[in-house]
Amino acid sequence: MTEARPLATSDLLCRLREIVDEKGVLTGEDVASRNPGVFMTEIGADAILRPTTTDQVSRIMALCHEAGQPVVVQGGMSGWVRATQTRPGDIAISLERMNQIEQVDTANRTATVQAGVILEHFQDHLEQYDLMFPLDLGGRGSCHLGGNASTNAGGMRVLRYGMMREQVLGVEAVLADGRIVSSLNRMIKNNTGYDLKQLFIGSEGSLGIITRLVLRLREQPTSSNTALVCANSFSQIAQLLRHMDGALGGLLSAFELVDNSFYTVNTSAGRHGAPLPADKPYYAIIEALGSNQERDTELFEQALAQAAERGLLDDAVLANSERARAGIWEIREDLEHIVREFQPFYAFDVSLPVGHMEAYMEEVTTTLKSKFPKGSIAFLGHVGDGNLHIAIGAGTADDREDVESCVYEPLRPICGSVSAEHGIGLEKKPWLSVSRNQIERDVMVQLKSMLDPKGILNPGKIFDTGIQMAAGQG
Repeated sequence: MTEARPLATSDLLCRLREIVDEKGVLTGEDVASRNPGVFMTEIGADAILRPTTTDQVSRIMALCHEAGQPVVVQGGMSGWVRATQTRPGDIAISLERMNQIEQVDTANRTATVQAGVILEHFQDHLEQYDLMFPLDLGGRGSCHLGGNASTNAGGMRVLRYGMMREQVLGVEAVLADGRIVSSLNRMIKNNTGYDLKQLFIGSEGSLGIITRLVLRLREQPTSSNTALVCANSFSQIAQLLRHMDGALGGLLSAFELVDNSFYTVNTSAGRHGAPLPADKPYYAIIEALGSNQERDTELFEQALAQAAERGLLDDAVLANSERARAGIWEIREDLEHIVREFQPFYAFDVSLPVGHMEAYMEEVTTTLKSKFPKGSIAFLGHVGDGNLHIAIGAGTADDREDVESCVYEPLRPICGSVSAEHGIGLEKKPWLSVSRNQIERDVMVQLKSMLDPKGILNPGKIFDTGIQMAAGQG
């Protein structure tokens, strides 16, 4: 990696201070003391700007564009791929103060929000309207809606509702030169030329800064049924997914895989209660959301009974209370014990066709164990939408490339993705070629060069460009 750009000049900082209020610029210890994010030890930026309006973001970017100043956008800092990592010479823009829910339109079932709204706060706010925002993930208490859009977040309910991309109707974004692209569409159907919002969704802040969004809302479910099942083979799990989806008539909202290694760690003595014995290779959490508790419970139980008769599961337990439901989900969502026991800890987020999953998991496990006989590995994830998360503890910190190779190289021949829902950032940048061919990568670079000709927005993330390399941000 080449040397970093020069430090931000004091003259530029003085001009930036004039745009925001006295709380809008953080430097020194106020920067160093903040949460650096997952897998990062410190915030390296010279300053953090905290605007409160799109206009302020626009004026900030106009000055930074003029000065050639690198800018990294930060939200809830819950991402896992170091897309918000900064270095000396960078300026970070945090959207934490842009946290207003501007409008909830109950007739159209849409909401207009600022990018810094926390997902869980938004979910709670909608309860008074009997509406819901279906995106749900483990970082709900800290992640920002703008960050969810810029990374195209997934989570637990993609099987039914789709990724964040499917929840966004309109976007307002600030380009690298300060221009505001205000495309706050509120309609589901709008075929009037290029859908510009899609440029910014999933681009990790490299093409523009999302400042406001129009989000699609759904009716609040009034019934919920959850079960934990176990099986002796992955073939059973794959067939069970199809059976439950068909038998529930569109109510299936989550189908989560947990393998024996993960289940055993989280249900060992003193941790979470084990609803089922830890003696099966695979466990699945199945959840259905609907509108009539009595009817939907009967349908859910019938579907599970049919699955048992067909040999698609070996045992099952149904949650008979909200507490029991939460207990089942805690087994899946709690990563604390895995992170502590699997050292050095590596986390992976991949996707592939469900039909390839069993062979893929066997190949990754066999390859890892051949290189690191004492290594630990566990699989979990949103198997209903083809997304596997892999936790590995193996080797030393110097063995990262070998560990990553065990996970990523088997995806190449089956056209899998090295990132199902977390993005590329810096963490997966060396492996982008596994999932995107040369022409795709070239077009990405061309888009970046067109919208950010000086390469100042989140430089060096996802891929390198000639502009970034020349400026010292390789």
